[in-house]
Amino acid sequence: MQIKDFIRNNWNYWYLKVKVIPGSPKNEIFDIMDDNTVKIRISAPREKQKANKELLSFLSKEIWVKKDNIEILAWFKSQVKILRIKNI
Repeated sequence: MQIKDFIRNNWNYWYLKVKVIPGSPKNEIFDIMDDNTVKIRISAPREKQKANKELLSFLSKEIWVKKDNIEILAWFKSQVKILRIKNI
């Protein structure tokens, strides 16, 4: 299964719900929760939005979309986030 299997389409945008685990040894997608939330480990620490920036960089490489086309919509300071992806 690939991460694109969990991205939902709505008109010109795609939506993805993720749970981010910052401060991990490496960046990786490691689990899918029962509600289709994708768990992602990020090596950057939680401080000063470093983990959020690393998440966007990591996902842009995983789904082959420019980093500028991925936006965090909800729960900006929480581990669970909803992302909006343009032009996937």
